[in-house]
Amino acid sequence: MRSDTTNRADKANDARRLDEQDDLAQWRREFGLPESRNGRDPVYLCGNSLGLMPLAAADAVKAELDDWSRLGVRGHFEARQPWMRYHHRARPLLAALTGSQDNEVVAMNSLTVNLHLLMVSFYRPRKDRCKIIIERDVFPSDRFAVESQMRWHGVDPGEHLIEWLPADGEASLSIEDLEMLLQEHNNSVAMLLLPGVQYYSGQLLDMERLGHLARRHGITLGIDLAHAIGNTPLQLHDWGIDFAVWCSYKYLNGGPGAVGGAFVHERHLSANLPRLLGWWGNNESTRLLMQPEYDRAPGVDAWQLSNQPIFSLAPVIASLEIFSAAGIGKLREKSVRLTRYLERRLAEQFGEQVSIITPCDPNERGCQLSLMITDLPVSGREIFDRLDELNVIVDWREPDVIRVAPAPLYNSFLDVHEFVGRLEHAAGVRA
Repeated sequence: MRSDTTNRADKANDARRLDEQDDLAQWRREFGLPESRNGRDPVYLCGNSLGLMPLAAADAVKAELDDWSRLGVRGHFEARQPWMRYHHRARPLLAALTGSQDNEVVAMNSLTVNLHLLMVSFYRPRKDRCKIIIERDVFPSDRFAVESQMRWHGVDPGEHLIEWLPADGEASLSIEDLEMLLQEHNNSVAMLLLPGVQYYSGQLLDMERLGHLARRHGITLGIDLAHAIGNTPLQLHDWGIDFAVWCSYKYLNGGPGAVGGAFVHERHLSANLPRLLGWWGNNESTRLLMQPEYDRAPGVDAWQLSNQPIFSLAPVIASLEIFSAAGIGKLREKSVRLTRYLERRLAEQFGEQVSIITPCDPNERGCQLSLMITDLPVSGREIFDRLDELNVIVDWREPDVIRVAPAPLYNSFLDVHEFVGRLEHAAGVRA
């Protein structure tokens, strides 16, 4: 009879073989890993909360600091990457990741700021059509933004904010249920604001289908891509999404507080939509003429307010260049392999003691699996705290989920194997 030690060694060797066959494995070397603690190397599976630092980010920021020191204000036009047009460097890279045209995407602000700016343009309630539909378990900042925008227009969220929720006993949202909700509220819905990937369950929504549904009902569709961009391939233009916003510090590895981004579909770019105005939304060719008349910039750039924070945008661009080189299609293929491997290893070691509330179909999830401890003598929160002591970096979401996200750019199959072993340790299954 084979010992547990031998079985664990065999599984570790299997993980190493999978890593040896991985043609994206070299990208791991391009990222900084957290420090060892308590004599253990890190197992970092938290890219859904904060991505690791691309080593190129340090050089990118240093280059801008050097140009500031060398040139002062002249850096706006004479830096190696002139600051006046610095955000243009991100545009084609973001367009490729989001499946957009260049004039539909811009790097600017943070997610919630962008959400407010675009809702100014796209939430135009009428007396008979003022409702907004969100998911029940929406990330709090999105709920706060939506409620405040409704109140700004004199609309009572208590009456007109509608929640789309999973069926009883289910963790995932059903678009069929959303269709029934739209029929129930019969032409009174002005906007859907939904996630690309639901932050708690890790469910990847069918955004193409949502786009068709919204257009059929004459409803504006906005998407929060915080957990989707850099995680799964997107085709925002072809899907007909009206607008989208995102942050860059999760899967895009832009660093804490990094510059986010926004998408507005081409069909809206020439429309005379209301918007908040700022200097940077003025046409570049006339911006420095200091005219009192507003000369709207072309494309989505018209939604910009202020000049770009160069030192915050530099790491984002450094990471986007890695995505461009690796290819989101190949990253998605590896992501599916990683989550299937994690799923299988958890089933082998824990059976039904650990349940996964994320959909089992890879087409309905990104790289995050949300775990619930269902039949172990130790609570999920206590296990999470013990994992931290074992230098496993995942995250906890109230009330009872451990989120585990093997990011294909820098995570390995051996990371997944090691996570399962340390989870056993944390749960008291083995010493």
